[in-house]
Amino acid sequence: DGEVLINELKNGSTETFWNPTSEVRRQRLKRHIVLFEEQTDFESERLWQHVTSAINKGDQHKATQEKFVLEEEQRNAARERRESGAEWKPLLFRHDAGTNEWHYKYQDLRPWDPLNDIAQFEKDGILQTMERHLSTRMSNHKATCINNQITRHKRSAKDCRRRKTSDQPSNHSQNTESSCSTPESVQELSDDDGKYLGFESLCAQCGKEMNHLKEIHSAVLSLQKAQQDIHR
Repeated sequence: DGEVLINELKNGSTETFWNPTSEVRRQRLKRHIVLFEEQTDFESERLWQHVTSAINKGDQHKATQEKFVLEEEQRNAARERRESGAEWKPLLFRHDAGTNEWHYKYQDLRPWDPLNDIAQFEKDGILQTMERHLSTRMSNHKATCINNQITRHKRSAKDCRRRKTSDQPSNHSQNTESSCSTPESVQELSDDDGKYLGFESLCAQCGKEMNHLKEIHSAVLSLQKAQQDIHR
Protein backbone atom coordinates (compact mmCIF):
# COMPACT_ATOMS: atom_id res chain seq x y z
CA ASP A 1 0.00 0.00 0.00
CA GLY A 2 2.97 2.30 -0.59
CA GLU A 3 4.03 4.48 -3.49
CA VAL A 4 5.61 2.69 -6.47
CA LEU A 5 7.78 4.61 -8.93
CA ILE A 6 9.10 3.73 -12.38
CA ASN A 7 12.65 4.91 -13.06
CA GLU A 8 13.60 5.16 -16.73
CA LEU A 9 17.34 4.45 -16.85
CA LYS A 10 17.83 5.74 -20.41
CA ASN A 11 16.82 9.33 -19.73
CA GLY A 12 16.73 9.35 -15.91
CA SER A 13 13.05 10.26 -15.74
CA THR A 14 10.73 9.06 -12.97
CA GLU A 15 6.99 8.60 -13.04
CA THR A 16 4.47 7.37 -10.49
CA PHE A 17 3.16 3.89 -11.22
CA TRP A 18 0.99 3.47 -8.12
CA ASN A 19 0.23 5.76 -5.20
CA PRO A 20 -2.77 4.60 -3.16
CA THR A 21 -5.00 7.18 -1.55
CA SER A 22 -5.75 7.27 2.17
CA GLU A 23 -9.16 5.78 1.34
CA VAL A 24 -7.52 2.79 -0.35
CA ARG A 25 -5.21 2.32 2.64
CA ARG A 26 -8.15 2.31 5.04
CA GLN A 27 -9.83 -0.48 3.07
CA ARG A 28 -6.92 -2.88 3.22
CA LEU A 29 -7.34 -6.13 5.13
CA LYS A 30 -5.97 -6.19 8.65
CA ARG A 31 -2.88 -8.33 9.02
CA HIS A 32 -2.78 -10.83 11.87
CA ILE A 33 0.41 -12.78 12.52
CA VAL A 34 1.63 -15.15 15.20
CA LEU A 35 3.96 -13.45 17.68
CA PHE A 36 7.58 -14.11 16.79
CA GLU A 37 8.39 -15.67 20.16
CA GLU A 38 5.45 -18.09 19.74
CA GLN A 39 6.48 -19.30 16.28
CA THR A 40 8.09 -22.70 15.77
CA ASP A 41 11.53 -23.07 14.20
CA PHE A 42 10.17 -23.87 10.75
CA GLU A 43 7.65 -21.01 10.44
CA SER A 44 8.69 -18.64 7.70
CA GLU A 45 9.31 -15.47 9.72
CA ARG A 46 11.56 -17.27 12.21
CA LEU A 47 13.22 -19.57 9.66
CA TRP A 48 14.15 -16.73 7.30
CA GLN A 49 14.85 -14.06 9.94
CA HIS A 50 18.57 -13.68 9.10
CA VAL A 51 17.87 -13.46 5.36
CA THR A 52 15.17 -10.86 6.00
CA SER A 53 17.46 -8.84 8.28
CA ALA A 54 20.20 -8.75 5.64
CA ILE A 55 17.74 -7.67 2.92
CA ASN A 56 16.39 -4.88 5.13
CA LYS A 57 19.97 -3.67 5.67
CA GLY A 58 20.64 -3.76 1.92
CA ASP A 59 23.33 -6.42 2.32
CA GLN A 60 22.69 -8.65 -0.66
CA HIS A 61 25.85 -10.69 -0.09
CA LYS A 62 24.89 -11.53 3.49
CA ALA A 63 21.33 -12.38 2.43
CA THR A 64 22.65 -14.79 -0.22
CA GLN A 65 24.93 -16.45 2.33
CA GLU A 66 22.11 -16.95 4.85
CA LYS A 67 19.85 -18.32 2.13
CA PHE A 68 22.55 -20.81 1.13
CA VAL A 69 22.93 -21.97 4.75
CA LEU A 70 19.19 -22.73 5.01
CA GLU A 71 19.05 -24.56 1.70
CA GLU A 72 22.15 -26.59 2.52
CA GLU A 73 20.59 -27.71 5.81
CA GLN A 74 17.50 -28.84 3.92
CA ARG A 75 19.63 -30.77 1.40
CA ASN A 76 21.55 -32.49 4.21
CA ALA A 77 18.31 -33.44 5.99
CA ALA A 78 16.89 -34.89 2.75
CA ARG A 79 20.14 -36.83 2.18
CA GLU A 80 20.04 -38.31 5.68
CA ARG A 81 16.41 -39.42 5.24
CA ARG A 82 17.26 -41.00 1.90
CA GLU A 83 20.24 -42.89 3.35
CA SER A 84 18.28 -44.10 6.38
CA GLY A 85 15.24 -45.07 4.30
CA ALA A 86 12.97 -42.76 6.30
CA GLU A 87 9.77 -41.80 4.47
CA TRP A 88 8.89 -38.12 4.35
CA LYS A 89 5.21 -37.61 5.15
CA PRO A 90 4.05 -33.99 4.68
CA LEU A 91 1.42 -32.92 7.18
CA LEU A 92 -0.21 -30.15 5.16
CA PHE A 93 0.48 -30.95 1.50
CA ARG A 94 -0.21 -33.80 -0.90
CA HIS A 95 1.62 -34.64 -4.11
CA ASP A 96 -0.20 -34.89 -7.42
CA ALA A 97 1.68 -37.51 -9.41
CA GLY A 98 -0.12 -36.53 -12.60
CA THR A 99 1.01 -32.89 -12.61
CA ASN A 100 4.03 -33.40 -10.30
CA GLU A 101 2.75 -30.54 -8.13
CA TRP A 102 2.14 -30.13 -4.40
CA HIS A 103 -1.28 -29.02 -3.18
CA TYR A 104 -2.39 -27.77 0.23
CA LYS A 105 -4.59 -30.47 1.78
CA TYR A 106 -7.04 -28.13 3.48
CA GLN A 107 -7.60 -25.54 0.74
CA ASP A 108 -11.10 -24.05 0.75
CA LEU A 109 -11.92 -22.68 -2.69
CA ARG A 110 -15.64 -22.07 -2.16
CA PRO A 111 -16.84 -18.43 -2.33
CA TRP A 112 -17.09 -16.54 0.96
CA ASP A 113 -20.63 -16.64 2.34
CA PRO A 114 -21.26 -13.36 4.23
CA LEU A 115 -24.54 -14.71 5.65
CA ASN A 116 -22.96 -17.80 7.20
CA ASP A 117 -19.17 -17.39 7.37
CA ILE A 118 -17.92 -15.38 10.36
CA ALA A 119 -14.14 -15.62 10.24
CA GLN A 120 -11.37 -17.64 8.68
CA PHE A 121 -8.18 -18.37 10.58
CA GLU A 122 -5.27 -20.75 10.76
CA LYS A 123 -4.65 -23.24 13.55
CA ASP A 124 -1.74 -25.68 13.48
CA GLY A 125 -1.25 -24.96 9.78
CA ILE A 126 -4.88 -25.76 8.93
CA LEU A 127 -7.16 -23.05 7.55
CA GLN A 128 -10.55 -23.14 9.25
CA THR A 129 -13.78 -21.19 8.82
CA MET A 130 -16.05 -20.25 11.70
CA GLU A 131 -19.67 -20.50 10.55
CA ARG A 132 -22.93 -19.27 12.06
CA HIS A 133 -24.56 -22.70 11.75
CA LEU A 134 -23.71 -26.25 10.73
CA SER A 135 -22.61 -26.63 7.16
CA THR A 136 -24.88 -28.27 4.61
CA ARG A 137 -22.57 -31.27 4.57
CA MET A 138 -22.88 -31.66 8.33
CA SER A 139 -26.68 -31.17 8.22
CA ASN A 140 -27.07 -33.75 5.49
CA HIS A 141 -24.95 -36.23 7.41
CA LYS A 142 -27.02 -35.66 10.56
CA ALA A 143 -30.21 -36.28 8.58
CA THR A 144 -28.75 -39.50 7.20
CA CYS A 145 -27.86 -40.68 10.70
CA ILE A 146 -31.37 -39.91 11.93
CA ASN A 147 -33.02 -41.71 9.01
CA ASN A 148 -30.81 -44.75 9.51
CA GLN A 149 -31.72 -44.94 13.19
CA ILE A 150 -35.44 -44.45 12.47
CA THR A 151 -35.25 -47.32 9.96
CA ARG A 152 -33.56 -49.55 12.52
CA HIS A 153 -36.21 -48.76 15.15
CA LYS A 154 -39.05 -49.40 12.69
CA ARG A 155 -37.50 -52.72 11.68
CA SER A 156 -37.10 -53.66 15.33
CA ALA A 157 -40.76 -52.81 16.06
CA LYS A 158 -41.94 -54.78 13.03
CA ASP A 159 -39.94 -57.84 14.04
CA CYS A 160 -41.29 -57.49 17.58
CA ARG A 161 -44.94 -57.45 16.39
CA ARG A 162 -44.26 -60.42 14.12
CA ARG A 163 -42.96 -62.42 17.06
CA LYS A 164 -45.93 -61.38 19.20
CA THR A 165 -48.44 -62.74 16.65
CA SER A 166 -46.57 -65.97 16.01
CA ASP A 167 -47.95 -69.35 17.14
CA GLN A 168 -45.08 -69.96 19.57
CA PRO A 169 -45.82 -71.31 23.09
CA SER A 170 -47.36 -68.78 25.45
CA ASN A 171 -44.43 -68.66 27.85
CA HIS A 172 -42.01 -67.99 25.01
CA SER A 173 -44.34 -65.33 23.62
CA GLN A 174 -44.39 -63.56 26.96
CA ASN A 175 -40.61 -63.60 27.12
CA THR A 176 -40.39 -62.27 23.57
CA GLU A 177 -42.93 -59.53 24.23
CA SER A 178 -41.18 -58.38 27.37
CA SER A 179 -37.86 -58.17 25.50
CA CYS A 180 -39.28 -55.90 22.79
CA SER A 181 -39.25 -52.18 23.40
CA THR A 182 -41.53 -49.67 21.72
CA PRO A 183 -39.54 -47.24 19.57
CA GLU A 184 -39.70 -43.58 20.45
CA SER A 185 -41.99 -41.40 18.39
CA VAL A 186 -40.33 -39.54 15.56
CA GLN A 187 -42.04 -36.34 16.75
CA GLU A 188 -40.05 -36.52 19.97
CA LEU A 189 -36.78 -36.14 18.11
CA SER A 190 -34.77 -33.13 19.23
CA ASP A 191 -31.19 -31.93 19.10
CA ASP A 192 -29.61 -31.20 22.47
CA ASP A 193 -25.89 -30.41 22.26
CA GLY A 194 -25.44 -32.92 19.49
CA LYS A 195 -27.54 -35.73 21.03
CA TYR A 196 -30.76 -37.03 19.51
CA LEU A 197 -33.30 -37.75 22.22
CA GLY A 198 -34.86 -41.20 21.89
CA PHE A 199 -32.11 -42.39 19.58
CA GLU A 200 -28.57 -43.60 19.83
CA SER A 201 -25.86 -41.00 20.39
CA LEU A 202 -24.13 -39.33 17.47
CA CYS A 203 -22.14 -41.49 15.08
CA ALA A 204 -18.36 -41.12 15.15
CA GLN A 205 -18.24 -38.63 12.27
CA CYS A 206 -21.00 -36.43 13.73
CA GLY A 207 -19.31 -36.43 17.11
CA LYS A 208 -16.00 -35.53 15.51
CA GLU A 209 -17.64 -32.68 13.56
CA MET A 210 -19.31 -31.32 16.71
CA ASN A 211 -16.03 -31.40 18.65
CA HIS A 212 -14.29 -29.72 15.72
CA LEU A 213 -16.87 -26.91 15.67
CA LYS A 214 -16.45 -26.41 19.41
CA GLU A 215 -12.68 -26.08 18.94
CA ILE A 216 -13.20 -23.51 16.19
CA HIS A 217 -15.64 -21.55 18.35
CA SER A 218 -13.17 -21.55 21.23
CA ALA A 219 -10.37 -20.38 18.94
CA VAL A 220 -12.48 -17.53 17.56
CA LEU A 221 -13.38 -16.35 21.07
CA SER A 222 -9.67 -16.32 21.87
CA LEU A 223 -8.98 -14.26 18.73
CA GLN A 224 -11.71 -11.79 19.62
CA LYS A 225 -10.30 -11.36 23.11
CA ALA A 226 -6.82 -10.78 21.66
CA GLN A 227 -8.21 -8.16 19.28
CA GLN A 228 -9.93 -6.37 22.16
CA ASP A 229 -6.67 -6.35 24.10
CA ILE A 230 -4.85 -4.93 21.06
CA HIS A 231 -7.46 -2.16 20.62
CA ARG A 232 -7.13 -1.24 24.31
